[in-house]
Amino acid sequence: MNRLVVMTVGKTHSGKTTFAKELESILQHAVVIDQDNHAEFINEHYKKLRPNEGPNTLKFTITNAIVDYAVAHSDFHLILSNSNLNKQGRSNHLKFFHDRGFVSIIVYFELPLELLKERVETTQRSKTIFRSASSFMEVLERQEMLNPEKPSKEEANYLFVIHNPDDAAEIMQQIKEISQNS
Repeated sequence: MNRLVVMTVGKTHSGKTTFAKELESILQHAVVIDQDNHAEFINEHYKKLRPNEGPNTLKFTITNAIVDYAVAHSDFHLILSNSNLNKQGRSNHLKFFHDRGFVSIIVYFELPLELLKERVETTQRSKTIFRSASSFMEVLERQEMLNPEKPSKEEANYLFVIHNPDDAAEIMQQIKEISQNS
């Protein structure tokens, strides 16, 4: 049986974490690796070590250590729950997994901006993950300005696109079938 790596890609409040947790509950032998948890941990325990500017290299280092450990010391399918909006970063991650025999799946959340704004405006999520933003609306506005390149079929073995939150259940079922046939 080949292991899966499922990478969620999308803007803030698109449903990546909810999807990842639900997928974990229906896939046999899977674990979610969520960078928001790592950011919250850093902000609570190691705020002084956090970079003031540029990429959050401490968060990436912690995430990479957990991924490396999960790859080497478990046989779990991995569900990577973070934005992954940068194509070069996605490509580097996926190459790492392809080189180790994983079957790769990208789940791209392409929800309407109006829905994301509505979710951000009514969110009850903790802001403890923030390093430089003051609100989720600011995060969403930054992500909009980046105008990231959408994932393509060439990046992974499978690409699923969620245009509507109702698409998620069917896509989870398809991923479950892929896991059973790998």
